[in-house]
Amino acid sequence: MSLHSPPTGNIRPFPPAQTAFQRAELSVILSLYGRMVAAGEWRDYGISCLRDVAVFSVFRRTAEHPLYRIEKRPKLRGKQGIYAVVGMDGQVLRRGHDLKTVLRVLERKLIRPID
Repeated sequence: MSLHSPPTGNIRPFPPAQTAFQRAELSVILSLYGRMVAAGEWRDYGISCLRDVAVFSVFRRTAEHPLYRIEKRPKLRGKQGIYAVVGMDGQVLRRGHDLKTVLRVLERKLIRPID
């Protein structure tokens, strides 16, 4: 086998160097983010792509602790679910396999009674 030949069936490809959100996942997250910004709830965000987790952090103001973290952990695909929403205190608010379903816990914040 030469150095440039494709791997055989017995060799596994290397895992990705970092975990990241795919374009479709970011589209769903940024859609919710835009609605929350329009409602005056959120003002800033940050994205971290680490080896085992990708995190979309939401802030009320810049330079403070995130209100929520939307996490993607591919290693949990077969267990609790790849996606999770984590609150400011570190408590997991919802976990699951479908991103839209997991984000519903945050969409409830948009529903307010009319004065």
